[in-house]
Amino acid sequence: MQLDELLIDEDKTVLEAMRRLDETGHRILFIAPQGKLKAVVTDSDVRRHILRGGQLDEAVSKAANYSPKWVAADQRGTARSMLLRYSIDALPVLDKRGKILDVIFEGDLDVDTHKNAGLPVVMMAGGLGTRLYPYTKILPKPLIPIGELPIAEHIINRFRRFGCQTFYMVVNYKKSMIKSYFNDLERDYEVAYVDEDKPLGTGGGLSLLKGQIKGSFFLTNCDVLIDADYGDIYEFHKKNGNLITVVCAFKHITIPYGVIELGQAGEIKNVTEKPQMNFLTNTGMYLVDSRVIDELEEDTCIGFPDIMERYRLAGEKVGVYPVSESSWMDMGQMEELEQMRRRLENQ
Repeated sequence: MQLDELLIDEDKTVLEAMRRLDETGHRILFIAPQGKLKAVVTDSDVRRHILRGGQLDEAVSKAANYSPKWVAADQRGTARSMLLRYSIDALPVLDKRGKILDVIFEGDLDVDTHKNAGLPVVMMAGGLGTRLYPYTKILPKPLIPIGELPIAEHIINRFRRFGCQTFYMVVNYKKSMIKSYFNDLERDYEVAYVDEDKPLGTGGGLSLLKGQIKGSFFLTNCDVLIDADYGDIYEFHKKNGNLITVVCAFKHITIPYGVIELGQAGEIKNVTEKPQMNFLTNTGMYLVDSRVIDELEEDTCIGFPDIMERYRLAGEKVGVYPVSESSWMDMGQMEELEQMRRRLENQ
């Protein structure tokens, strides 16, 4: 990748920075007038900006870090220890004038700076998957193949990268097929099955786990893949004292029409050509404290978003961990399933 692709002017918007971060595939951009390092912008910087109430149309300078870490050209040998010490993904290499000569990424040195999570994971895998018919007439949704692996195994493998070893699968529809598949695998992690005798929704099935989980756990739908630092999500959850943390993705949508706003008498008040909408959407992945399980009514069908909303209205801490749009893959519908396949094939 050319260094120019990682540069951004400080008067560009935060939204533009998010798009550039998505396009490059790296999690860092540099503000470097005339090539001299002035600041960096990472996905974490953008996340903090948003969580403190910053707007996407503000200048990226509002989110940037003006005290970035860097390494001198004649000290490149210390890059590995710096990446590990500060848990950063990339380190710019500067000459004596402060100009960027190169960027050392963690992958270049075979360094893993991701934080460990090591929590149990609950996967809601009992739904009918009606939006993916006719695939789900033959296979349960967790076993629909994406490339060489079923979606549920892709999800598990992502959690395993962050030290998660214990998985609970709440199963119902075609549950014997799910159990047979995972029981036949040679695996170095534990899978326990929770039989849902009747549909209990994406939240109600958790009541079947009473007494089995203590402390925090990840909860995920069986049709989403999240590319993020799961250990960082856990640290965020603990630091903020959340009962529930919702992983949310930014969506940027351009409406391909002119939008008409009417006045009270039916006249045209305003016309906006191809307006853009920017919003956060629930990805279907959460970090949850086991108290939520303990307080659930048994044998009651309820969606997890409804559980979340009850606690929020009761004044409990329900937080949001934002990720970029490209960090979220969803196969809940046919078109999204094909998009996920194409993206995984290109990784």
